[in-house]
Formats: sequence, structure tokens, C-alpha cells
Amino acid sequence: MNAPAPLLDGGVVAIGDRRLVGAYALAGVDVRHAPDPGAVRLAWEALARDVALVVLTADAAAALGGEADRVGAPVTAVIPT
Repeated sequence: MNAPAPLLDGGVVAIGDRRLVGAYALAGVDVRHAPDPGAVRLAWEALARDVALVVLTADAAAALGGEADRVGAPVTAVIPT
């Protein structure tokens, strides 16, 4: 029997306010505390090439604007608030 193909090949990072993304660390997610738009952009720019999924708070997603939608960017998921 063959093993199923991995659904996600790469790391997972969460970016945003610590209160909203901190618990993701319990699941092994690399949490990047970013309390303001400048910190969000710095965290995004510092992502490793092997990051496959980025979980964003709504404020973090707004701070990135269309940057998260560019071709070649990691898949993003926005935490509903």
C-alpha cells in the first residue's frame, strides 16, 4: 500500500497579534508576533522559501494588502474575527 501524498510540503507560520496567533504554537506552528503593520510586513518579508502556509489575523492580512496574493506567495488563511 502506498502512503498518501502530503497535503502540505513546507512549514506553517502564523503572523499577527499574539493574543490571536499565540496558541498556534501548541500545534507546532512558527508564530511571529506582529503588533503593527510594519512588523507584519517585516515578518512577511522574512519568511523562509519553504513556508507553504501562512495564517494571518485580519489586521495582518489588511497590512499586507495584495502582497499575499502575488504569484509564488505561500498559501494564506485569514483568521475570522
